Amino acid sequence: MALLQLADGVLNYQLDGPADAQVLVLSNSLGTDLGMWDVQIPAWSEHFRVLRYDTRGHGGSLVTQGPYSIEQLGGDVLALLDALDIEHAHFVGLSMGGLIGQWLGINAGHRLHSLTLCNTAAKIANDEVWNSRINTVLKGGQQAMADLRDGSIARWFTPAFAQAQPAEAQRICQMLAHTSPEGYAANCAAVRDADYREQLGRIQVPTLVVAGTADVVTTPEHGRFMHRRIVNATYAEFPAAHLSNVEIGAAFTARVLDFLLAR
Repeated sequence: MALLQLADGVLNYQLDGPADAQVLVLSNSLGTDLGMWDVQIPAWSEHFRVLRYDTRGHGGSLVTQGPYSIEQLGGDVLALLDALDIEHAHFVGLSMGGLIGQWLGINAGHRLHSLTLCNTAAKIANDEVWNSRINTVLKGGQQAMADLRDGSIARWFTPAFAQAQPAEAQRICQMLAHTSPEGYAANCAAVRDADYREQLGRIQVPTLVVAGTADVVTTPEHGRFMHRRIVNATYAEFPAAHLSNVEIGAAFTARVLDFLLAR
């Protein structure tokens, strides 16, 4: 892993794969870090220079005063690309990472070879949901983050996966327990305020939309909405809950890789 010095702190990132290959950027979901993509790295790094990073407020990256915005988080991605002299990249984002991907597709599509939007929506939940969660974690601190971890398994994974792969489910959910409450709350505000429903038509880069049939956070209908609004987008749906890349790792990895290699 390495650190990029931004004006207000550091961004933690990791590179895997051939130095001369096209770059593939991976963006994590709210409450996780770059380790959420571990299952994908062996296959994807055979073909791409894979660039993972911890979103501001998560993992080893900076925690600055909130609220954040998706525009700010997208700016962090562009700053990372600029610092590493990467002019164009593929981008895969899940949930909040998918919102960042939408912002990049709308505002910086000239920097992208392709865009993959996983288990996300143009508008995720409502203000009441996010404001309640922000208040809870700011009042409860790290204990509130631990409580969120205990409740997240049911949202992030199907019961069948949680029962069959308890160690992997716990590994991912522990990321949430270790996330800074201040950083988490600031990112909740970014997700709360993001709404790209009327801007999706501006995305012109090749786009794959991935949804999970059991995802109650960002439902298949959210995915199909993006698919309809983005020009020439491709749609894939898997029997999974919110973190489909973890739950059905091999099938997810193969489907996204097929899309990336065809670009």
